[in-house]
Amino acid sequence: MQLKNDLLLRVIRGEKVARTPVWLMRQAGRILPEYRAVRNSVSGFIELAKTPELAAEVTIQPVDILGVDAAIIFSDILVIPEAMGLPYEMVEKRGPWFPHTISSESDIKKIHVPDIKDRLSYVLEAIKITKKGLNGRVPLIGFAGAPWTIFAYMVEGSGSKTFSKARAMLYQDPVLAHTLLEMITISTVKYLKAQIEAGANVVQVFDSWAGILPPNHYREFSLKYIETICHAITEVPVTVFAKGAFFARREMGALACDVVGLDWNMEIAESIELIGQKKAFQGNLDPAALYGTEESIKQATFRMMDAFSGTRHIANLGHGLYPDIDPGKVKLFIELVKQYGV
Repeated sequence: MQLKNDLLLRVIRGEKVARTPVWLMRQAGRILPEYRAVRNSVSGFIELAKTPELAAEVTIQPVDILGVDAAIIFSDILVIPEAMGLPYEMVEKRGPWFPHTISSESDIKKIHVPDIKDRLSYVLEAIKITKKGLNGRVPLIGFAGAPWTIFAYMVEGSGSKTFSKARAMLYQDPVLAHTLLEMITISTVKYLKAQIEAGANVVQVFDSWAGILPPNHYREFSLKYIETICHAITEVPVTVFAKGAFFARREMGALACDVVGLDWNMEIAESIELIGQKKAFQGNLDPAALYGTEESIKQATFRMMDAFSGTRHIANLGHGLYPDIDPGKVKLFIELVKQYGV
C-alpha cells in the first residue's frame, strides 16, 4: 500500500522533504486520557499488550490525536524473555519483575529460542490490525530491546539503578553471559523479521541500559550483538537508540543501521561530528522541556531543529514521554516541528 505520509521513510533514504518528520517515544499511551480509558478496561499493561485489537487501538491514538508522522506498535521489550520461557509481571509503580532469573548454566537450559509466530502471535496480529486501521496514513514502527538490555532484566530480575547482578556476570562468567546474549540475539532477529513480515515499515532497537556499562564491556557485550541484528535486518530501515552510550557514538557511525537515535545528554554538533552524516539522526529534545511554558518549549524546539539543520533528521525526544506531561504541550511540540520546516 502506498503511504500517504512517507516523510519518515524519505528522510531515512536521503530524499528531499518539505519538513522534518516527528514522532515520540512512548507516544502510545501514558499522557493520553484516551489511552487510560482503554487501559482501565482491562486488568493491566500486560493484558492490554496481549489483546491485539486494543493494542492496535492505542497504537493509532497518537496519529489521530497528536498528528505524529509515524505510529509505533504498542508492546513491551520484555515479551522476548517471556517468549524464551522467562515470564514477567508488571508491578504497579515498580515496573517489571521476573519471578525467576538467569544465574547459572542450569537456568539457561530452561529457556530456548522461541517459535516467534506461535509465542508472539499477539504482537504480529496487533501489527496487522494496526496496518488496516492506519490505512496507509503513516508508517508503522516495530521494535525490540537490544540484547544487553534484555539480558540485564533476565539476570537482575527487575529494574535497577545499578544492575549489579547483570554486570557482575560479565566479570564472573563471561562465557555464560555470551551464551545468553547469543540466544537473545537470535530470538530478536526472528522477532523483528516477523514484525516486518506482519507490516512494520521501520524497526527500532532500544538499548535502554547502554549507559551503565564501561566502554570496553559495551563493545563486547552489547555493540557486537546490535551489529549482528543490524546486518540481519535488510528488509526495512533500522534505528538504533542506545541511551547513555555517549562513549560509543563513533562506533554507532560504523553500525550497519540507517538511523541513530540521540538521547538528550548527547550534544548534537559533537554527535554529528562523531557519527558522521551517512546516517539519519533521531531526537533529541529533553522530555522535561515539555514541562515548560509555551515560549520556552518553542525556544528549546527551535534550538534543537537549528542544531540538526543540514542533516537527515527525525524530530523526537531524547527518551520517552513522562506520564504527567500535558498532552497540549506535546501537541505544541509536534506543531512547532511542523512549522519549522527543514
